[in-house]
Amino acid sequence: MIDLYFKYKDIINAVESHSPFTPELAIILGSGLGDFDARIKVVKEIPTASIKGYPASTVEGHKGKIIWGEHENKKILLFSGRIHFYEGYHISDCILPPYIASKSGCRKILLTNAAGGISEFLKPGDLMLNSSFNGIQIKKELTFLSGLANSEKKNAFLNFPDSELCNLLKKAAEIEKVLLKEGVYWYTKGPTYETLAEVKFISKFGGDAVGMSTVHEAIFAASMGMKAASVSCITNYASGISGQKLSHNEVTETAQKVKEKFASLVKRFITLL
Repeated sequence: MIDLYFKYKDIINAVESHSPFTPELAIILGSGLGDFDARIKVVKEIPTASIKGYPASTVEGHKGKIIWGEHENKKILLFSGRIHFYEGYHISDCILPPYIASKSGCRKILLTNAAGGISEFLKPGDLMLNSSFNGIQIKKELTFLSGLANSEKKNAFLNFPDSELCNLLKKAAEIEKVLLKEGVYWYTKGPTYETLAEVKFISKFGGDAVGMSTVHEAIFAASMGMKAASVSCITNYASGISGQKLSHNEVTETAQKVKEKFASLVKRFITLL
């Protein structure tokens, strides 16, 4: 097991030195969804590049900022800029945002992502509540990070994803009249999009949407005692379904088109906390 506190104590101290409050909710913003900070009152923000040792996010649509904000008197910690495994980082780098959130005293986290739709009930532009996750491809790395399972660690996943947060997201969608579908998010390491054969495999074994983030962050957050929930923006059909070549431009363009309903969903969710 890696000693995360030893590795990141300077980063934690640097973030805490800027923190204006203890956040009630942390949100990790996925590809193309990074301008959510414009929808809330920003109290303070810092570029992650200003923090010595903080891994750089190299993907378009990820700004690389930590933002403290408020909405309806709720205190929010936003991470605009994800750290992906496929960028060449160690698994301990990829869970840094939820680790920072936990060390900041935050007990709830909402993870958002861009995903490829596999199931026939999903189409680009849909929002999908992650009812469950499949992270079989990253089990070894997670074991290295958290160690072998014991009774305490197993108990942390008896309510995962957190049913309270998921129900609040459903209620928020109902109030805002946003269609929120539900399905299983399947993690792949990348760095390439999935092959047609892999998509068929994922579909056969219960995956509804596929992406390259979120699962390890959610699992790690739960292992730290946080309540975790996740929403995917379906930005494209998975490989081979539409017959079109996949590109990151398609991902960001679709995310931009749905950012209004995404923002209304998340803002209402925050008010219901």
